Amino acid sequence: MWLLNQMLTKVIRKGRLVITDYDGKTYDYGPGGEGTEPIHVRLTDKGASAHIARYPQVGAGEAYMDGRMVIDPPHDIRDLVLFVTMNGKTTSGKDFKAKGPWRKAAQAIIAKLDGINPPGKAARNAKHTYNLTRRLYELFLDEDRQYTMAYYRDPDAGTSLEQAQLDKKAHLAAKMYIKPGMKVLDIGCGWGGFALYLNKHYGCEVLGVALAEDQIAFCRERAAALGVADKVKFELMDYRSVEGKFDRISSVGLLEHVGTPHYPVFYEHTNRLLKADGVMLSHCCGRAGPPGFTDAWTRKYIFPGGYIPALSELVAQSEKAGWQVMDVEAMRFHYAPTLEEWYRRTVMHERQIVELYDERFYRMWQYYLAGAEQAFRNGKMVNWQLIYVKDRKAIPMTRDWIVEESARLRSSDVAPEWHLDPEVREAAE
Repeated sequence: MWLLNQMLTKVIRKGRLVITDYDGKTYDYGPGGEGTEPIHVRLTDKGASAHIARYPQVGAGEAYMDGRMVIDPPHDIRDLVLFVTMNGKTTSGKDFKAKGPWRKAAQAIIAKLDGINPPGKAARNAKHTYNLTRRLYELFLDEDRQYTMAYYRDPDAGTSLEQAQLDKKAHLAAKMYIKPGMKVLDIGCGWGGFALYLNKHYGCEVLGVALAEDQIAFCRERAAALGVADKVKFELMDYRSVEGKFDRISSVGLLEHVGTPHYPVFYEHTNRLLKADGVMLSHCCGRAGPPGFTDAWTRKYIFPGGYIPALSELVAQSEKAGWQVMDVEAMRFHYAPTLEEWYRRTVMHERQIVELYDERFYRMWQYYLAGAEQAFRNGKMVNWQLIYVKDRKAIPMTRDWIVEESARLRSSDVAPEWHLDPEVREAAE
């Protein structure tokens, strides 16, 4: 407990944390305060504290998954993660990273190697992440199964996840400056929602490509049910195998899986696919700072081969392939309320998720969502939206078109209700 005690004594400066070690001894951290209810954590075996302290980003997640760290009600793992990282902001989170120069260097090297994603490995990584049962995603995502940041235009308006995701699609589509009848490539098409949205509003032909079999099967089912399978097609395909010419290209939540060694290929190949007067839009998680590397816990359990890029990496590599970056928007905090709602819906369906997998998986998913939320709420993660062109004449002179088209799209849709919302279900019954 000595090492963990040293770290927490230095980090916790606000609120109050109480840890009870396996032997019953308690440790208090923080000044507390009026109306502040302490968070109580129990460590259930002798090695838990050391496992956490050596590399908190990995050790805490594994200790929680394995039941070696338990958070007593009324608090939960999200409360603990947000509390500790809020305190850790004063040291930029360095206390939670690997300890010692050799361990830090090893983590950086391993992370770089993990980012090498040739087609076969990329397919395996996609299966690990996205071939989980459909039911899991249904339980915590919105009705359209958007597995990327929602767009909260007014954070104080109590906007539903369904509305915020619909607003996100309008914001993205507006930036693409699409004309009816265009041919669009959607790389990393997810569950098909954005491709179907573009066809609905512009009548364009869309090819969506992804590497997870169940995602593609689901996309095709959706297109067939809507009667647009001849216009919106989905293929189980690596983007590097796509051929042809497209008026527009979108990649939403795709670059995080490409890997920095493959950025040159990504930008060169998409440049070949896009027509001379075309537009490419990219939306991805990003770092509001210099390049870094993905923590070992996330690479191991959630996104193998994944990496969140710095803006400098995206711009430098795209320029080498002949792209011109015409617009950059930093979506600073939108992912935090998105992840908060995903967490809420996950907890709401604890029993169903445990039945699908087991208790350890459920705790892993909780920790993943809570950890991701803190990175956008207390850390330096953002979302980048970039517009790329080959010819600067491809888009209008000012950004007014984005605001106007986004408003037009929003006015033409009504957000669905989440069919698993208890209030909706009670009303239906």
